[in-house]
Amino acid sequence: GGHLTIYYGSQTGTAQMFAKQIASEAESHGFCSRVVDLQDVVENEDDAATRSKAIFFVATYGEGEPTDNAQQFWIDSISLDESATLDATLRDMYFLNDLDYCVFGLGNKQYEHYNNMGRFMDAALQKCGGSRIAPIGLGDDDDDLEGDFETWKDSVLWPALKERYVKEEDALAAAAVSAAATLPSCPYRVEYLTNGSAGQVASQDTIQTSSKHYSLSVDCPVVTRRELRDPSDPGSTVHMEIDISKHMDVMKYQTADNLGVLPKNDSSIVEAVASALKYDLDQRFTLQPNTQSDEAASTKHTLPFPTPCTVRECLTRYCDLSGPPRRSDLKQFAPYARDEIDRKALLRMSSKEGKAEYKEKIVEAHVGIADIVTKLCPSIVCPLEHFIMVCPRLQPRYYTISSSSTVHPKTIHITFAVLETAKKDGGKFKGLCSGHLEGVPKGDVVRVFVRDSTFRLPKQVERPVILIGPGTGIAPMRAILQERSHIRKTGGKEKHGANILYFGCKQRNLDYIYSDELESFQEEGTLSELHLAFSREQDHKVYVQHLLAKQSAETWRLIHDEKASIFVCGAVQMGADVDHTLQAIISEHGEMSREKAKAYLNKLALAGRFVNELWS
Repeated sequence: GGHLTIYYGSQTGTAQMFAKQIASEAESHGFCSRVVDLQDVVENEDDAATRSKAIFFVATYGEGEPTDNAQQFWIDSISLDESATLDATLRDMYFLNDLDYCVFGLGNKQYEHYNNMGRFMDAALQKCGGSRIAPIGLGDDDDDLEGDFETWKDSVLWPALKERYVKEEDALAAAAVSAAATLPSCPYRVEYLTNGSAGQVASQDTIQTSSKHYSLSVDCPVVTRRELRDPSDPGSTVHMEIDISKHMDVMKYQTADNLGVLPKNDSSIVEAVASALKYDLDQRFTLQPNTQSDEAASTKHTLPFPTPCTVRECLTRYCDLSGPPRRSDLKQFAPYARDEIDRKALLRMSSKEGKAEYKEKIVEAHVGIADIVTKLCPSIVCPLEHFIMVCPRLQPRYYTISSSSTVHPKTIHITFAVLETAKKDGGKFKGLCSGHLEGVPKGDVVRVFVRDSTFRLPKQVERPVILIGPGTGIAPMRAILQERSHIRKTGGKEKHGANILYFGCKQRNLDYIYSDELESFQEEGTLSELHLAFSREQDHKVYVQHLLAKQSAETWRLIHDEKASIFVCGAVQMGADVDHTLQAIISEHGEMSREKAKAYLNKLALAGRFVNELWS
């Protein structure tokens, strides 16, 4: 069948997992393969012939952007300016030319720019003279991303590859190799360290690019934390301030950037997993590439996280023990189940036929890897390196910073809601990161790093800003108001643009967070207009988009005549509603069709004057 090169651009590890799954199945279909992170691509680093068959897994993150690890690749090789023609977009990375290729895009239909990056990649490669091996696959994370991938892989990708490249006798030989396999091979091995043995520290180059945040993050102390909601409200929203003064070299931030937080698993969960799998939590170990392994041979010799460390630190910081495992994770755990009933249950739930059972028993029941090895399938016996290989990695959670870097250069403020839902067994399920942060007392440290956000204030101070941030979407708006207040107080006599805020919550006396600060901004003249939507204070629901529609003529004047910037932060559905409202305003007052109004809004977005940070 020949050689497959499988590239991935991943934000949360899903595209990487899909890429590895294709690599693990390649041999049984008659192909050898290797997996490459798009961030590690060096132009023309290898003989182009070895890359003549390429599969790309490309995730679209947030509002249509490439993922962090794919960003440099896109910048180097493909222009993202939608106004540019594809002919002009490809630079000197000529290994992209004349490829036999196929693309699988990972996206979320709740976002407007569904699978932007995947579609763009598919079109760009064809423009470079590439030959499409199979039609593009599009996965929807809002529905069944894994199911979309499996259907495309089994019904589209492998049949197309085999028809084009594999002779019948090769296929039979490959199937025999696959059937003879027992436990999966592991790309690294654990070396346990004896007392006093330091162990070799893994160099930065050997850590997977997608895990670089483990090394970039630093421990910073919590100096302030307070509950923002009224005690009678059953929910919780916390204001937290983190001291970054000892790490100013790596923790410099700009107003309304994002703070990446590396959560920790609860110690009781870690101890339960170690007990079930008979691991010694205090044992120190180091990871080394296993050069005998098939997977290590098909990828660069990279490791999933920095070592040496203890087993306790590995399970606490690097393994996602609580999040719902994907169906493919269940399949990977199956060979380690000693009990046939456990093994069959894992294989059944990981199959297409077991989708409903998986949804009911795993996703809806909030069952994590910890529950599987301790309760659901207690016969699992898994060596530590294999557990590290098959357990999903603990991913950072991102919070939009709610402080101005000018006003608070040595502290970072964040505002987060503690997510809590009832489990079917009567227990409570808390969001991993918000639950972790909620439990960090003042004085203790959190492990954090700074990431750029798309929020950037206009350089011209006379330009107005329209801020739309209900609930915890208020976070970047608070940061922007602090910054604009500081500019007003320290600037000269030049004209300062208006600041207009739309905020929404349930009730004024329950969850109107930062009310004292907003009123103070109003009194000093920084906040020109404050529009409040209390959804539960009348018979019908009132949301921020309803208040925006009432100000349609003034909103159009600000956008069109005064070149206002619009910043939106909050839930995806709210973002979509605001988007539709703005289109209606532009269409009515700009006297243009809805289609032209949409194009007008897209133009504002490209100019950085219409910015969304949304979450599902």
